[in-house]
Amino acid sequence: MRRSELFAVLLSLVLGYNSLPMPKPVIAIIGRPNVGKSTLFNRMTRTRKAIVEDIPGVTRDRLYQEAAYDDREFVVIDTGGLFPETDEEILIQTRQQAMFAVEEADVIVLLFDGKEGLTEVDRQIVDMLRPVGKKVLYVVNKIDARNREERLYDFYSLGVDELIPVSAATGYGFEDFMERVIESLPEKEGSGKAEEALPGIAIVGKPNVGKSTFVNSLLGKERMIVSPIPGTTRDSVDSICRYYGKEYLIIDTAGIRRKSRIADHSVEKFMIIRAVRSIERADVVLLLIDAREGISEQDQKIAGLISRYGKGLVLLFNKWDLVEEPEKRYRELLNEVHWKLRFVEYAPVLTVSGLARKRITKVFPLVDEIMSERRKRIPTSALNRFASEITPLLPTHKGKKTKIFFMTQTGVEPPEFVLFVNHPQAFKPEHVRFIERLIRQKYIFRGTPIRIFIRQRSKHG
Repeated sequence: MRRSELFAVLLSLVLGYNSLPMPKPVIAIIGRPNVGKSTLFNRMTRTRKAIVEDIPGVTRDRLYQEAAYDDREFVVIDTGGLFPETDEEILIQTRQQAMFAVEEADVIVLLFDGKEGLTEVDRQIVDMLRPVGKKVLYVVNKIDARNREERLYDFYSLGVDELIPVSAATGYGFEDFMERVIESLPEKEGSGKAEEALPGIAIVGKPNVGKSTFVNSLLGKERMIVSPIPGTTRDSVDSICRYYGKEYLIIDTAGIRRKSRIADHSVEKFMIIRAVRSIERADVVLLLIDAREGISEQDQKIAGLISRYGKGLVLLFNKWDLVEEPEKRYRELLNEVHWKLRFVEYAPVLTVSGLARKRITKVFPLVDEIMSERRKRIPTSALNRFASEITPLLPTHKGKKTKIFFMTQTGVEPPEFVLFVNHPQAFKPEHVRFIERLIRQKYIFRGTPIRIFIRQRSKHG
């Protein structure tokens, strides 16, 4: 298989297209830090998916997003700031991610900073791209008016064919820029079949519990930057993962930090917002916990957040390859789950190692099971028989017997139940939890929260 075909196949695995070897064309935005790549990415994709902040190096990973312009569909990749020559490990990895994007791309947008002017790093990046053999658009950003186009002169010394002025922030020159992008895309070769909605799996946890390493192991390649620096993953990155012919949307999120450790800065706040949005988008959430450290207060809060949003949950105790006396430690962790995460005891527990690739693929059968449980419907007739069985166990109200007159399931994902009773005020939170335990004993609902609503029976009912 030729190199170009190989990358087409890899991209199809990441983004889930069926027309091979040519999926939707890919545009990679590269450049040194702080030239406005994420701002341009957001404008091209009409999203706020990339973090935009006036801090060099905010975007570290590749970020993929589908987009369309003038009836052409394509994929845009945002990359971290590129330093051709550096000894810093995190910057070396960022450069590697950017070069992966270059290899995957059909068109490369090399972005310069028109305000700052041409730099030596810009020249080095141009030299790096010359042997690549891809279509490169040389775009000078931060040109927000015609009289600012004089800023282009400095860049003509690069000896490139064309310089395209644009302001990613204000939109000046954007339509002309996009016309050049569309002209540079490969000719259409038929469109891929629309993908059905895939099960969304969000991977969350405290910083430095190994989320990106775990994702890399699932996907079998370095999709994320992995570094021992807590908080390396600053954004949510989506990937498509195939397992035994089934596809799953993997959503890796920035680590959720304790409030006391969140700097008073918009990047940190944006990270948390993005993590919460990732949970919102997911069907099932994998909560990674460091097996050596055990369940922390922050893990409890994250689990509560997942439950509040009604998402499926799997508890993953990661770094199991570093655990001494595994059997003893497993019993200790199950005990911790019972006491600290009792409110999500319905969640399956799995010990894994992203680094050693231990038991990581076992998450997929669990996700399939939880998705089935989340969509399960119990017939109303069966629920009313169940209600009659548990009525003798219900609390009394002012010495009077409490009755369930009618019980029905009103929703799925998560399952929701409504109980019409004669004395709703008798049902305290502990009583509702008791009813939930009885429901789970009979109908399981493994891995998913369920909702129970107590309603007064209508006087006319």
